Amino acid sequence: MHDTHNERMSGSETRAAGGLALVFAFRMLGMFMVLPVLATYGMDLAGATPALIGLAIGAYGLTQAVLQIPFGMISDRIGRRPVIYLGLIIFALGSVLAAQADSIWGVIAGRILQGAGAISAAVMALLSDLTREQHRTKAMAMIGMSIGLSFAVAMVVGPLLTRAFGLSGLFLATAGLALVGILLVAFLVPRAHSTLQHRESGVARKAIGPTLRHPDLLRLDVGIFVLHAILMASFVALPLAFVERGGLPKEEHWWVYLTALFVSFFAMVPFIIYGEKKRKMKRVLLGAVGVLLLVEVFFWQWADNLHGLVIGTVIFFTAFNLLEASLPSLVSKVSPAGGKGTAMGVYSTSQFLGAALGGIIGGWLFQHGGLGMVFVGCALLCAVWLVVALSMNEPPYVTSLRMPLTPEAVRESGLTERLMAVPGVTDAVVVAEEAAIYIKLDTKILDRATLERLVNPASSACEA
Repeated sequence: MHDTHNERMSGSETRAAGGLALVFAFRMLGMFMVLPVLATYGMDLAGATPALIGLAIGAYGLTQAVLQIPFGMISDRIGRRPVIYLGLIIFALGSVLAAQADSIWGVIAGRILQGAGAISAAVMALLSDLTREQHRTKAMAMIGMSIGLSFAVAMVVGPLLTRAFGLSGLFLATAGLALVGILLVAFLVPRAHSTLQHRESGVARKAIGPTLRHPDLLRLDVGIFVLHAILMASFVALPLAFVERGGLPKEEHWWVYLTALFVSFFAMVPFIIYGEKKRKMKRVLLGAVGVLLLVEVFFWQWADNLHGLVIGTVIFFTAFNLLEASLPSLVSKVSPAGGKGTAMGVYSTSQFLGAALGGIIGGWLFQHGGLGMVFVGCALLCAVWLVVALSMNEPPYVTSLRMPLTPEAVRESGLTERLMAVPGVTDAVVVAEEAAIYIKLDTKILDRATLERLVNPASSACEA
């Protein structure tokens, strides 16, 4: 049997992954560039109050949370591309609406419309249509990296663009980025020959109930909810803290974020390697949440000069990026076989709800209790997360696989039981309508080739 698993990604797979990663990056850039500047520049808008600034920061999360899973399901019906084009057009219109606004309410309306272009699920589904099984994790990782990178770029470019062109110029730039996204999908991303009904990348209605009842998945959903709530609330307060406590003009905040993101990117890597290699991800997760808690207390009590604020921001982003990078991989480890797409759908809905609530609560706390109260609120959220995460089980160190089945194998009654008896297989489920089996396995114990011979012995014998 020839081994297909060391093959490189084909040209069209690389174009698909690269093109869709860029679409994600440009859209996220548009979402995030506003974060470091809205609290400082937004106060010049008519009717602005800290609570409304917070609402403007988090507003996109409301529509994004509500529409993300439905948009993914619609893309199963009418195709991925129409949904992605529509989402990017809605996002661009929201950006133009915010750019034209001279009151805070106009910006809030624009942000709500931006969020309504909820294309994440459709983009992920298109990526599954365009990549083979053995390269999908790699392609998903490229998208994950593009989101992380766009966040870093946004933190630096946002303040620079706003300094040059004002808030309306910043929003117009995000509209332009959405239009670039449309061109990328139209001209760079290859056409899919078929739509894959795929439980690893899409939401399966039957899996929603079990996902919502799964204790460890719920703990991770709480985690991403709190993480993004803290991020948005902190961005109501941090830019103002730099101006008020640190004496740093709002035009110069970019270098703080550049330093923080550059240092934190390298600082988090050893922890991820330690967690994965030593199989101690729970310890890494708890440690990072604990550090976030301490940083918020530090911001509240001691960071009263620029030096302290910069050090605090570097540590904040190290913990934040570590959690942002490790939570999705924990979701895919913990989710049952064939349930990863649904688990990720619920997870990202939690993330957007956290962003919405974080902005709203952060703004409200600032209005009623000043800077310190926002940091206290964030610290309390961290404490809740720490309590929830303490009782989490150490995640299983497993890989998810989806393997096509021959018609004979689909009809074989004892296939899942036979596989579950194999050392290294932790979960298996046959989905007859997809003619596929979903398997979770520990790659330290069992390799894929052996598994393929067990699943489809007849076809393996033919190829041998």
